[in-house]
Amino acid sequence: MKTTILTLLLTYFVASTSMGLAEDRNQIRVVGSSTVYPFATTVAENFGKQTKYKTPVIESTGSGGGMKIFCSGMDLRYADVTNASRRMKKKEYNKCMNNGVRNILEVKVGYDGIVLANSKKAKKFSMSLKDVFLALAKDIPTEDGKTIPNPYRTWKQVNPMLPATKIEVLGPPPTSGTRDAFVELAMEGGCKTFKWVKAMKKTDKKAYKSLCHTIREDGVYIEAGENDNMIVHKLVTNKNILGIFGFSFLDTNRDKIQGSIIQGNKPTFDNIATGKYPVSRPLYFYVKKNNMGIIGGLREYVEMFTSDKASGPEGYLTDKGLIPLGDVERSKRSKAMKTLENLVM
Repeated sequence: MKTTILTLLLTYFVASTSMGLAEDRNQIRVVGSSTVYPFATTVAENFGKQTKYKTPVIESTGSGGGMKIFCSGMDLRYADVTNASRRMKKKEYNKCMNNGVRNILEVKVGYDGIVLANSKKAKKFSMSLKDVFLALAKDIPTEDGKTIPNPYRTWKQVNPMLPATKIEVLGPPPTSGTRDAFVELAMEGGCKTFKWVKAMKKTDKKAYKSLCHTIREDGVYIEAGENDNMIVHKLVTNKNILGIFGFSFLDTNRDKIQGSIIQGNKPTFDNIATGKYPVSRPLYFYVKKNNMGIIGGLREYVEMFTSDKASGPEGYLTDKGLIPLGDVERSKRSKAMKTLENLVM
């Protein structure tokens, strides 16, 4: 089913271009992460206003969906840039190489926190990573070294200090970089609090990953697509559910929703920037360097996105919720932008 959806998405993307939905191909096309989408859209709008080039077309396809499109080939029917809320995977890199997409520029944009949020009309949650794992894992470990199907139906069953409401969480699909980062940072973070599970990582990495990364499929976790704004809307209309999405969507909707406290830390700009908030990750975009000489404005778009005016500590993207890189990382990025060094994995 997942493969079918991605295939249809790719088919639509290719068909839409060939049918002439864009006026011409002298226009930057960007796909990928729903988390990076609001930042890329803001840069694209400013780019269209401040330069002689057309406003880039930005599509929210999810990190995995974006990689699939981006790595499909060098034909101009495919995207020039893909946004990602996690680093490109080795298998995606190999697909790019096999399809002739060989000169790739990797750009780290900044950082983002993944939040578990709910309506401001409800009680704010405060939980540990272990609570998150026990609520959402398909199978859970027992103290005697076994696993059982997840029996928990309410938050209070997970932790007596949490509400007695039914566990119901809206979150991203498997194609999402937010989903990838959430299972790695939050789910695995809680899973390895069991000592025998943590030890299993050294003896049976495959079984360890299967246990720690597999989200339950009994209706408790509800895949809500790549539209994080839709999740926010559902939280407003139902105070008993929680939603998983990037910090920027919490930051721009603080009048309606609130982020849960995780491991004693609130999902705030400062806590994410300093690493205190445990569920945070870097954000990226990837560029076909060869297209810089073909698609007008592509190099300028990249330069605008990575400028201090946009993604620096006082940049306009911080108003949208982007956590900027530190001084050292920004310096490294500036040097990389001058040399345009190829990504190698």
